[in-house]
Amino acid sequence: MRSKQNHIDEQSLQNAYALFESGDIDHIEVGTTKGLCQIHRYLFKGLYDFAGQIRTLNIAKGGFRFANCLYLEAILPVIERMPEETFEDIIAKYVEMNIAHPFMEGNGRATRIWLDLILKKRLRRVVDWQQVDKDLYLQAMERSPVNDLELRVLLQPALTDRTDDREIIFKGIEQSYYYEGYRRDND
Repeated sequence: MRSKQNHIDEQSLQNAYALFESGDIDHIEVGTTKGLCQIHRYLFKGLYDFAGQIRTLNIAKGGFRFANCLYLEAILPVIERMPEETFEDIIAKYVEMNIAHPFMEGNGRATRIWLDLILKKRLRRVVDWQQVDKDLYLQAMERSPVNDLELRVLLQPALTDRTDDREIIFKGIEQSYYYEGYRRDND
């Protein structure tokens, strides 16, 4: 099972690189559910039958139940309309999309790219994910539905104006996959 999952993760990582290398990232709708679905589809096309599709089943992780699938159709447009004017607004929107967890798998990887696109468009910044400790990030995300202050305090110092820096982007993607437990075989 691990080798199959490792294959999926490796191929998805290659797809993430291609999203940026090809310039297709510049055609993604920023801050919308459609844009998030476009990212998810790009990352997981050919790997999951549900790539880019809003889930129709309920899911949980670590004892936390994400939004009931029956409510996704109603809640996703509400999240989409949330303001994105300030860093605080953008993080609040990101947290709400994480609570919705609209896909069966791959939410974190797709949503971190989605977050960076919003930050880039609105603030001309992205997160330098290499500066964000995995354990601290996962703990902050776990607590963010109650209060997103911890997440904001963790991410704000990691913001960079190097929004088109290939190393920042690619190392950030690799860090994002590391957060989800992926390690390359040669690591």
